[in-house]
Amino acid sequence: MLRVPEIIQKKRDGAELSREELETLVLGGLRGEVPDYQVAAWLMAVYFRGMTPRETTTLTSILQHSGQQLHLPPLGKPVLDKHSTGGVGDKTSLVVVPLLAACGVVVPKMSGRGLGFTGGTVDKLESIPGFRTDFCADEIRRLVEEVGACLVGQSPDLVPADKYLYALRDVTATVDCIPLIAASVMSKKLAGGAQYIVLDVKTGSGAFMPRLPDALELAQTLVEIGRMAGRRTLALVTDMSQPLGEAVGNALEVAEAIQVLQRRAGAASARFEILCIELAAHALLLVGAETQLSEARRRALECLDSGDALQMFRRIVQAQGGDVHVLDNPSLLPQSPVRLRVYLPQAGYIHAIDARRVGLLAVRLGAGRSRKEDTIDHAVGILILRHVGDHVEPSLPVAEIHARSEEQAEEIAGELRGCFQVGEGAPRFEPLVYAVV
Repeated sequence: MLRVPEIIQKKRDGAELSREELETLVLGGLRGEVPDYQVAAWLMAVYFRGMTPRETTTLTSILQHSGQQLHLPPLGKPVLDKHSTGGVGDKTSLVVVPLLAACGVVVPKMSGRGLGFTGGTVDKLESIPGFRTDFCADEIRRLVEEVGACLVGQSPDLVPADKYLYALRDVTATVDCIPLIAASVMSKKLAGGAQYIVLDVKTGSGAFMPRLPDALELAQTLVEIGRMAGRRTLALVTDMSQPLGEAVGNALEVAEAIQVLQRRAGAASARFEILCIELAAHALLLVGAETQLSEARRRALECLDSGDALQMFRRIVQAQGGDVHVLDNPSLLPQSPVRLRVYLPQAGYIHAIDARRVGLLAVRLGAGRSRKEDTIDHAVGILILRHVGDHVEPSLPVAEIHARSEEQAEEIAGELRGCFQVGEGAPRFEPLVYAVV
């Protein structure tokens, strides 16, 4: 019989663990046979010693098979899952999922809740009155068959070992570890049953991987796990050095996504819209629906312009119990009682916006969670009205705070001004997409 302290010591000393050893720790911890403090010790050893590619793939497989697998019936269409590693103002799934579904790709999208400075897709969607995200595996299959797409929370019967490990990682400072992130992400994607996987790996101040080399390594690890599991997998490494689009906050982000689907979005949403097109185009290329990236972009744009993507989002909202009237009138979404515009005292060009600080300020307003048990206020948040490269002067607002009280709005405004770095002359622009892996 394997002794747990010897397994921990083996990893502590940098050796590769076998499948049996990993199962002893992970599944033993899930069943309560191995105490949390021993699993936590192993997690810390992994944090400092890393894992070999074989270990990472094995851990992914153990997590994937710790619960049910989502087996979809033959649908006659490609089945694709899309995942983002998360960032400030990242609401791309709200546009990309209906856009791809309208282009004939089946998208069973399972999403998470927000924790820390990044928002969660499930929290955003629950700002739509009546919208339900908690479905079991059988219900998810039915939604996909009837609609062609869904936007749901992670089914409780899928990858329970990942939930167990993540809860420990969250309280042991072992979240930002590339092999553990990769195994967590890909175990859920593989259990979800899609044959094609598109990943949006964020980098910059508003991402969990602020350094580009780390984001590239994570993207390569994710794609390699997908390849070894027999899934066609592609990752885009994209910029999160400033908030994505205009809105940071749940109902505000849903409203912005609806405006993009309606083709009514303003200039502040340009980078958000462009990224949605890029993700959709690469997905169409991956599943073989198009053979040229330029044609895939054109098809995605046509799907937006025709209103087909908006109608597909309407079908998703209706099938999941949401109030479809919000698609015609976003003001039916939760509204904050206080709105305060923020101005900067100097003139010049915006050279940088600290996305992480903006995200943390939105959390303080109530738009996110500092702890898992915190309640989300769907109405509050921040609109970023000017982005990097935009000219500003004292008479032009750079942001708008949506808050519960005047006092809270004023307090946040003082700190929000410090998130904007203004200088003379146009700044150096960061590309929106750094790499395709």
